[in-house]
Amino acid sequence: MIAAALLASYLAGSVPFGLLVARIAAGKDVRTVGSGNIGATNVARAAGRPAAIVTLLLDALKGFAPVLLTARTLPQPWAPAACGVAAVIGHCYPIWLRFRGGKGVATGLGVALALAPVAAACGAVVWVLLYELLHISSVGSMAGVAVALLVAAATAPRWSIAAIAAIACVVVLRHRANLERLLHHQER
Repeated sequence: MIAAALLASYLAGSVPFGLLVARIAAGKDVRTVGSGNIGATNVARAAGRPAAIVTLLLDALKGFAPVLLTARTLPQPWAPAACGVAAVIGHCYPIWLRFRGGKGVATGLGVALALAPVAAACGAVVWVLLYELLHISSVGSMAGVAVALLVAAATAPRWSIAAIAAIACVVVLRHRANLERLLHHQER
């Protein structure tokens, strides 16, 4: 049952909502616009803010739903956290797009909302504040995930902390190029 839940979570995470929403909203392939990423920030560039909001909500839902479903169906206390990480990996490395997906921020937010809501809310507030101040999504994303991890460490159960730590590692890994550009003052 756990293997099936992990696979289902990965597959749920791998649905490329950003690609689908941008195609429906603007007739564009989001992978050919801006950063080429399938996440909400690049969908905003390709198809506008409403499409980005829809993408953000759907990407968060594909992290939130597997955690909740697993918590209600499997007795292992660590299973929901593991399925949340599987959903984020599915988003970042979707089989349908030759393992080239998003950066995991919105899907990670959905997972964190299900596992550690206070931590998720704090991380989201930090992302919004930094994005409003700097207009650089990558800075807000990495700072938000760091704050979510710190708050989870103080308020959440250990499996939730482990999952959020794993997601933070994936998000930072997926932002390698952004970090490089930030260090060279080239990030747009």
